[in-house]
Amino acid sequence: MIASVNPTTGQTIRTYQPFSNEEVETRLQQAEQAFPNWCQLSFLERGKILHRVAAKLRERQQEYARLMAEEMGKPVRQGRAEIEKCAWVCEYYADHASKFLKPEFVDTEWTRSYVAFQPLGPILAVMPWNFPFWQVFRAAAPALMAGNPVLLKHASNVPGCALAIESLFQEVEAPEGVFQTLLIEGQDLASVIAHPTVRAVTLTGSTPAGQAVAAQAGQVLKKTVVELGGSDPYVVLEDADVDLAAETCVAARLINTGQSCIAAKRFIVVASIRKAFEERVVELMRAKKMGNPLYESTELGPLARQDLRDRLHDQVIRSLQAGARLLLGGTIPEGPGAFYPPTVLTDVKPGMAAFEEETFGPVAAIVEAQDEEEAIALANRSPFGLGAAVFTRDRERGEQIARERLEAGLCFVNAFVQSDPRLPFGGIKQSGYGRELGVFGIREFVNIKTVCVA
Repeated sequence: MIASVNPTTGQTIRTYQPFSNEEVETRLQQAEQAFPNWCQLSFLERGKILHRVAAKLRERQQEYARLMAEEMGKPVRQGRAEIEKCAWVCEYYADHASKFLKPEFVDTEWTRSYVAFQPLGPILAVMPWNFPFWQVFRAAAPALMAGNPVLLKHASNVPGCALAIESLFQEVEAPEGVFQTLLIEGQDLASVIAHPTVRAVTLTGSTPAGQAVAAQAGQVLKKTVVELGGSDPYVVLEDADVDLAAETCVAARLINTGQSCIAAKRFIVVASIRKAFEERVVELMRAKKMGNPLYESTELGPLARQDLRDRLHDQVIRSLQAGARLLLGGTIPEGPGAFYPPTVLTDVKPGMAAFEEETFGPVAAIVEAQDEEEAIALANRSPFGLGAAVFTRDRERGEQIARERLEAGLCFVNAFVQSDPRLPFGGIKQSGYGRELGVFGIREFVNIKTVCVA
């Protein structure tokens, strides 16, 4: 049974019967049957459908924001922003796909030689709960505009969101089988990946989940893109604007109640400004309002599940036992719900849980470095490589560090890491491989075909 549980109250909203093998097979066949017609539609025709999806998202913005708040605890203000971003990515690819996938001619001895970009067929999207609409549309919009039908296997704690997205495509009269949800358990995923209908797989989730899905897809030689966890370092150099750095770091740490792969995780601060930075971070974290995500004033909701709250608290306790100091928070509040307070740890060092592991919640880890060289070394001393940021008043210095020295797929200067439909998104090392968004994202799930004419 798949259950939707409200993390604010702990009460079950609704239970869903997983699809039978017969229902899954039917949906797979519908995707297969939809592919020939969908890929033959012009970019203009496919784009019209994506534009209708964008309009419907905006029309139901508050409804969907409330659904996310109830299923996984996202504050409604952040939920509305998420829905707007989904509309943006639909419109962006609707308007730019034809340019991104236009044949590229190459000057050779052939009469004509060029690279064409052709759709692969149905794509399986395995998506997480933390951005239950954005993650889906981030993967689906480029895949659909490239001519591929999409099958969604969403996280088991947000079935309402998964079905709402499918219903949205039905409402805008997208062709049958072009976008479908599969309500299945995790243990049934391997058989879907192996099914001949599925041509490729995209996954956003934890590193263990990515390893499992990549291995399953590799067994049947299917292309994968995996966007996994992160322990994003924010390097604060001695010449940084301390107020800007602290405010940006706190905002980056607490977005979505800290449950984001690109949330700031480790604040690596040069010793000369550590105290001032530390004090400002504590002040800002203490001021954040935690509460019911349905209230407009709420900045931090509950974590998405009780077990996630327990894991986060265990990481804090293990870090303290290893020598970190607690400056704020670190105590599970009384009462219902999977709430965890804004927490600041300092004197965090390599080997501690808060340094080595991905902390998925409102816990900031402050790490001291003696100078720029040590700060960069500490930033890169991680199995992850998703996002990173550097703060300095010298923009050229910051840009050089971001471009050449930080080991991450996304590097920002004097700003927090964020996704943007116009720019490629993805990581290196244990944070995954492949790219979403931008021109690189839409070209992940196409046949990059060489055509030569004598």
